[in-house]
Amino acid sequence: MGWQLAAYRLLARALPLAAPALLRRRLARDKEDPARWREKLGEPTAARPEGPLVWLHAVGLGEVLALRGLIAAMAVQEPGLSFLVTSSARSSAQVMATNLPPRTQHQFLPLDAPRYLSRFLAHWRPGLSVWAEQDLWPGAVAAADRAGVPLALVNARMNEAAFARRNRARGLYADLLSRFRLVAAQDGASARHLAALGAPAPRVTGSLKAAAPPLAADPAELAAMQGALAGRPLWLLASSHPEDEAVALAAHLWLRQQDPQALLVVVPRDPPRAAQIATAAEALGLIATRKSLAPFPARTTQVHIADAFGELGLWYRLAPVALIGGTFGPTEGHNPWEPAALDCAILHGPRTANFAADFVQLDGAGAALAIAPETLAAALGQDHTAMAARAKALSDAASGSLAPLAADLLGLMR
Repeated sequence: MGWQLAAYRLLARALPLAAPALLRRRLARDKEDPARWREKLGEPTAARPEGPLVWLHAVGLGEVLALRGLIAAMAVQEPGLSFLVTSSARSSAQVMATNLPPRTQHQFLPLDAPRYLSRFLAHWRPGLSVWAEQDLWPGAVAAADRAGVPLALVNARMNEAAFARRNRARGLYADLLSRFRLVAAQDGASARHLAALGAPAPRVTGSLKAAAPPLAADPAELAAMQGALAGRPLWLLASSHPEDEAVALAAHLWLRQQDPQALLVVVPRDPPRAAQIATAAEALGLIATRKSLAPFPARTTQVHIADAFGELGLWYRLAPVALIGGTFGPTEGHNPWEPAALDCAILHGPRTANFAADFVQLDGAGAALAIAPETLAAALGQDHTAMAARAKALSDAASGSLAPLAADLLGLMR
């Protein structure tokens, strides 16, 4: 163990002195789950299933959802496996609850202190630890390695800026990455950066997000919403931020002039922003409703704000076309494969760095369309049926691509 990791673990031993009080303050601000916050202290709220178990970790909502395709591919090859998915954000747990694959449970990752990690590993006894994208917790990685759990890093992504930050702690990252028996990157640049930091023979396997199963939706709610919409022309702004909303609301003003029945549904990335979005719509003279206050849009509603987590599986099924949020501001895009899997046409703005390779692939195949603010309204008036079909075909093709990676991961358990 290098001195940087040793120093980190020594400091982490003091974390239990402050962690319970910190989590209780977050609980009071509704930042933690009241029923499950003690999972972050290494105290499980679910029983371990019998038989071999694979533990997979990702930090955020999109990263967690992307793991579902890999879980499905592993389960096909080893039907007796169980899976534990961990994450940190409350939102990821809420959405994952309605999208859990068979034989899969979710828990929050414990804070990175030896005491909490020991409890966690003693309870779950994983046969394999799979980490996704960029979220490596030094204490957890080292604890799993010391316990003899094989480690794998998948869907790894590291651009130039991320590499520069991690390179300042090269000794720590070299120590961590050397413990992984398999490292799979999304693209060549990420693989090169990981190799420079000490990862052993990283391979390029592409993005897991393209191969993830469709997001779930409640059939009864879907049927009820179809009835409430009653054939109204509908379009969607998905995972929105303020910059996207300004563009979408301006385009919707023009669209309403062409068809007074047109309805814009906004699914904000941060649902508590719903009141802010409603105010912006009303300032333009648009009638806005919020799903938390009125579950179904009224006939007079012009902008409906779906202000809850886990809404996209429903709205991608209902809307023929979606504008992907984060593509008009510094967020630099959200996952375009979620609408592709549900036969929803994809429009996006110019800022897509977080999913650059994905948008290049989709745009190049005529399966998505880049637009500017001034061209959005015209693009919404076009028929995108063929474009949606091309995106669905790419998504279907990707869903069968994970078998080799799944086989290699399972080989680490033997």
